[in-house]
Amino acid sequence: MAITLYHVTWCPDCEVVRQKLADLHVEYEHVVVPDIRPLRKVVREVSGQYYVPVLKDGNMVLTETDDILNHLDKTYGQERMAGS
Repeated sequence: MAITLYHVTWCPDCEVVRQKLADLHVEYEHVVVPDIRPLRKVVREVSGQYYVPVLKDGNMVLTETDDILNHLDKTYGQERMAGS
């Protein structure tokens, strides 16, 4: 899978991103990370920071919820519309 979402289960912004992925029918790898930020070593390795959500799509890494949502709409929303 080319898309990976790093998230925690209780995070409202993470839920928004998960819902957008579901709405667009985009398959992705779920990586649930620890609740305690300093323990999120994998997030730090991927993004350079400890905050979630983080979306990795191919070589692109997005760390801001609005940027993630915009990327998903532009990349996968348009694809779906064109294929209809």
